[in-house]
Amino acid sequence: MEYSASEVMQYVQENDVKFIKLLFVDIFGAVKSFSVQPSVLKRAFKEGVSFDANAVKGFLNVSKSDLFIIPDPSTLSVLPWRPQRGRVARLYCNIVYPDGTPFEGDSRRILRNVSERASEMGYDVQIGTECEFYLFKLDQDGNIGGPQDNASYCDLAPVDKGENVRRDIILNLEQMGIVPETSHHESGPGQNEIDFRYDKAMRAADNVSTFKTTVRTIAAQSGLYASFTPKPMPSEAGNGFHVNLSLHKNSQNLFAEKTLNKEAQSFIAGILSHIREITVFANPLAYSYERLGCFEAPKYVSWSRQNRSQLIRIPAAEGEQARIEVRSPDSSCNQYLVMALIIAAGLDGIEKNLPLSPAVDLDLYTASEKDLEGLEKLPGSLEEARSIAKDSTFVRSVIPETTLLSFLEGNNSNGFYSNGFRLDE
Repeated sequence: MEYSASEVMQYVQENDVKFIKLLFVDIFGAVKSFSVQPSVLKRAFKEGVSFDANAVKGFLNVSKSDLFIIPDPSTLSVLPWRPQRGRVARLYCNIVYPDGTPFEGDSRRILRNVSERASEMGYDVQIGTECEFYLFKLDQDGNIGGPQDNASYCDLAPVDKGENVRRDIILNLEQMGIVPETSHHESGPGQNEIDFRYDKAMRAADNVSTFKTTVRTIAAQSGLYASFTPKPMPSEAGNGFHVNLSLHKNSQNLFAEKTLNKEAQSFIAGILSHIREITVFANPLAYSYERLGCFEAPKYVSWSRQNRSQLIRIPAAEGEQARIEVRSPDSSCNQYLVMALIIAAGLDGIEKNLPLSPAVDLDLYTASEKDLEGLEKLPGSLEEARSIAKDSTFVRSVIPETTLLSFLEGNNSNGFYSNGFRLDE
């Protein structure tokens, strides 16, 4: 259910909500929050709540640091893991300047702009996500140890020790109106995956933020540490963030046809043509690039049907389930910016009537050097990806200049280590 501002205030009054967490996202995808009392909510909807933007990495400097967050009433949800007496609710927020002008570094605004452009062109883009994460043990002092288990892909309990944690995550998400479709143990020890049904882009992106918060909360309650980093263990599978997209026009899913029409082909071609420019956002950490090219993570700019060694694959699905899957992003990315850039790239392909290159029907992990000749590679390092994005006119058409430069200057984390595991979020 989507609420209006007046309905939110009525819900808060009638359902014993005593605290409201106002959430916003920085340019790197980290969720920030303010807690307000119900008495402040009316003013928050009308005027916003101010915060020190200089204290948020990548936003403003100290000389002009005031920004305001204005709640989006359609995002109301009660946090089920908090007490049921004196309940805690949350709302995602839009970010504005003191005069009410939208803040260009607001990731939700950037995604909204692209979604509106798609709508103006006559398209409805639906997105479903697949997000991988690791669960690590914590000792009695809170120190991080090894992975929760030594299970592998789709193993069962008792070998799979993440089964109960995934159950609790899903039950909490369902109470917030988010219904995952599938969940299972992934390839790495202690690695898990939960997949979500397709939805409008903004809701899909907000749901990822909620999902990550829920995973970390339930993991901590279970005496575990959850990591969404791209490569927590150098010798094991990385954490992918696969973005599934369907493209609708006149209520028809353009990817549902076995022979793709020109618009669907050009949409894929647009993503392939700009993916190198997008990579610094899809793979924002230095060791994101250790993930690419192994354990089913792509290395080459290519596509095919079903083939999991490709950057874009078309899964074996029909009707409303028909889609393309972009496999290069990892779970450390800002999903709002990644979704915005992928959609914009596809729309650019349609506008320019780009031709789709032939499918590469090979296992790219075992292909010979001769077979790989002529295939373009993804950037091999964070430095290369930064340089490509910095020179991209396409990226600047989606990401405002000041936000782009702040992002490129700020995404320099190499992670912290605990007992040899990379755990920086």
